[in-house]
Amino acid sequence: MTTASGDSRLSGMNSRFARLRRYNLVMGLFHLVQAALIFALSNDFTLPVRRSFLDTVPDTSTLETVTVTVADLRIGPLVALFLLLSAIAHMTVASPWVFGWYRRNLARGINYARWYEYALSASLMIVLIAMLAGIYDITSLILFFALTAVMNLCGLMMEIHNQTTETTNWTPYIIGCIAGITPWIGIAIYLYGSGADGEMPTFVYFIFGSLLFLFFTFAVNMVLQYKKVGPWKDYLFGETMYVLLSLVAKSALAWQVFGGTLARPG
Repeated sequence: MTTASGDSRLSGMNSRFARLRRYNLVMGLFHLVQAALIFALSNDFTLPVRRSFLDTVPDTSTLETVTVTVADLRIGPLVALFLLLSAIAHMTVASPWVFGWYRRNLARGINYARWYEYALSASLMIVLIAMLAGIYDITSLILFFALTAVMNLCGLMMEIHNQTTETTNWTPYIIGCIAGITPWIGIAIYLYGSGADGEMPTFVYFIFGSLLFLFFTFAVNMVLQYKKVGPWKDYLFGETMYVLLSLVAKSALAWQVFGGTLARPG
């Protein structure tokens, strides 16, 4: 009886991992198709990346701030890139060469691939949102990218560290939340200034609100996993939710940006 029960559980787990593999392939395909569509259909809309420095005015020997444009960044390829990164990540973990590693890590309650991919794709997303809000300073954009990457790598540290703890240690989670919310505060300051002294396109406010909410749901998903609430008692359920949330967040940002700036004029 014990052997039969063990075989049944093993068969059930194999079936679940097989479904998860197909799930990753399908999600990877969704991301890939969207990346191709965005790249093919987008116009040449660009936003500037700038740097500022102090210079001396010869006539008065006073200092003034000088701002120069480093590059005009095409937004279409940037949107396609964060979708493509997700497509590559999903298809890689589902591949015959990597799936075994992915499965072993999931059984331990860790997904390295998820956090590495988020550290790149989510960081690109926050840079894009910041630029749409009018933040063009290259130093600010680098810092926003780095803080968002740190937030996601803290998610990885949360999973690694809690392999060795009897009770959940929330320190990496708290540090990650502090790092992650900082760029949003900076963007909110710019949006507030635009509302008070200028006129920001309405779609940018929708992007800010919807993506802030969706980024927040990732943090909630982790809490539910570690609190083992309902179906989140099963780590694989939390994994499927991460994959779904990633698709929703990236698709929401991609098509809002496309509708607001990238659609070719008819």
